[in-house]
Amino acid sequence: MVAIHQPAEFLPIGLKMLTVSEAANLLGAHINSVRRWADMGLLPSYRIGLRGDRRFRPEEISSFLTSQRQG
Repeated sequence: MVAIHQPAEFLPIGLKMLTVSEAANLLGAHINSVRRWADMGLLPSYRIGLRGDRRFRPEEISSFLTSQRQG
């Protein structure tokens, strides 16, 4: 599977985005696991800033968590 990273300009202004650490805390996982899942395309992520930091939408974290519990 190929990772798909959306540029941040496609997001509505003022939308709360989660950092890798925040996403990891919500998922009960290590930050490297969250990065790997994003790279694999399992967890949608958005790249922001010049460094290309990852950000995650809370509802996509919830969907991912639900799909992992059902699987």
